[in-house]
This record gives sequence, C-alpha cells and structure tokens, in this order.
Amino acid sequence: MDGSIRSVTIAPPARSPVRVTSLHVFCAVLLVAVLARPLLTDALSAPVLRTAATVFVAVCVQAIPFLVFGVLLSGLIAAFVSPAALRRVLPSRPAVAVPVAGAAGLVLPGCECASVPVARRLIGQGVPDAAALTFLLAAPAINPVVLVATAVAFPGEPRMVLARFLGSLATACVLGWLWQRLGRVEWIAERARRAAPAVSGRGRWAVLAETARHDLVSAGGFLVVGALTAATLSVLVPPAWMDALAGQIVLAVGVMAVLAVVLALCSEADAFVAASLSMLPLLPRLVFLVVGPAVDVKLIALQAGTFGRAFALRFAPATFVVAVLCAVGAGLAVLP
Repeated sequence: MDGSIRSVTIAPPARSPVRVTSLHVFCAVLLVAVLARPLLTDALSAPVLRTAATVFVAVCVQAIPFLVFGVLLSGLIAAFVSPAALRRVLPSRPAVAVPVAGAAGLVLPGCECASVPVARRLIGQGVPDAAALTFLLAAPAINPVVLVATAVAFPGEPRMVLARFLGSLATACVLGWLWQRLGRVEWIAERARRAAPAVSGRGRWAVLAETARHDLVSAGGFLVVGALTAATLSVLVPPAWMDALAGQIVLAVGVMAVLAVVLALCSEADAFVAASLSMLPLLPRLVFLVVGPAVDVKLIALQAGTFGRAFALRFAPATFVVAVLCAVGAGLAVLP
C-alpha cells in the first residue's frame, strides 16, 4: 500500500424538473383573483357587464341539467346497448332502412361526439352506409332530451319543438337517401369498415363513466363558449344591427347557420343559446338548432378522423346545405 488516499467525488442528486400542472395554474389564477378583487368588483359593477353576466348565468343554469342528463344517457347507451341490436332491427333494403335508422334516434339518443363512433361500429358490422349515416345525424338531433330542452327554452312556442323535430329528421333522412344514391364505397376509409372490438361486460361501468366524463367536459366547454357568445351579442351588438338583421330574413338565416357551425354547441344546450337571441325571428333560430347538431367544426374533425378526409370533404358541405333547406322548409310549414 502506498498510503495515498484517493478522493471520491459524490455527485449531488439530480433534481427533477419542476412541472407546472393544472393545479398550479388554478392556484395562480385564484391568487390573482383574490388580490384583484377590488378591481374586479368595480369593473363588474358596470351595467353592461351586469347584463352580460345575467345572460351568461341564465343560459348555463338552464342548460346544465339537460346537459348532465344527456351525457349520462349517452354513456348508458354506449355501455349497455350494442350497435348489433340496432343492426338486427334495421330492414335489409337500404331505402327502407334509412327512415327506420332516423326514427331510432328517438330510442337510442346520443350527443354528436358519441354518434360518430356508433355509426362507425354500425358500418363495421355490415349496416348499409346510408342507414348508419342517417342514425349519425338523427340521434343527437331528435332525441327526447333535446326536444324537452327545446320546449323548456321556448315555453311560449310549442311549435318550435315540432319544427325542430321535422327539420332534423328530414335532414337525416334526405342525407341518407342522397348517400344511398350518390355515395361511393371508396369515399369512406377502409379503417372505418373494420369491425370494432365489442365492449366486455365487466368493463361496461368503466365505459359509462369514461363516456359521460368525456362528453360532459367537451360539451361543457362548448356550452361556456356559447353562453359567452350570447352574452356578448346581447350587450355589444347595437340593437339597430339586430333589428336590421331581423328584417333581412335571408341574411339572418345565413348568419345563424354559419354561427351554428362555428360555435359547435352540444345539442342538449343549444336551444337555450338560441332562445337568448330573442331579437331575431324564430326561423333563423330554428336554422341554428337544425344545422348545429348536423354539422359543425368539431363534427367535421371527428368525421375526418373516423371516416377519412375524402368523406368529410363531401359529407359536411352536403349536410350544411340540406340542413339549411330542411330547416327553412320545416319553419315555413310549422312556425307562424
């Protein structure tokens, strides 16, 4: 031994990087709100902001019960009702299967987001494309939750419920028949035609919880956006502009149709947003209610991801045109 002592350097433990989570963001926002409370109180005391806050809260409070019930019902159907059950009751002839699939929307309701994977399962199990697409459009638009929510949102206009039902059902059936006549097999991606794995009985409650949670978070976010839009329109748009829009019925129909596509509201909540726009006639608001569940930005993205881009590029514009025409036809026939 040479008696030398070797020095050993011990490296300090590596520090894990600090991750900013949603909890940190929430705490930061809460702290800022507490510190800025006097400023916020003074700002919210303005009459314009009080009016906007009243509209926002009214829309959300009225819509939330129907939204919660709708997503729970959608979760129950996703977990316990197999698409094979619908396939067994559909007639073999596509032309007859289309209206039957449309009427099935009354029995097997679901939100827009849930109807896309259900339609994909139906196609994977051999259901004609036209019938599956008809169900995709009808389920979120004419189910009992949506119709009851419309009746509550328009208490003095019971014909609004009938007009929405007829316009939405006509949209679904017309698109189904058009696809049966003009649609091509290659427009739907091959991956959509593969049979999806069945849900195991042991995992049904997990499917229910996950489906309801996903739909509630997604639809709740769009409800907030819709309520904010309604509140903003009620205070920032001059009444003279709305009066002028109300006098130009064709322009009002076009504006409300485009607004329905952009806002992408859940069908269980859109009636309350439409009802808050009381300065417009019933017909443009009916167009908003028929177009929204049929085609919007989130549905276009979902359909492109599920059925392919070639499908979405053809189906979305056709749905928009048919929905507007069917809504206008139902409104002229039913509404005063």
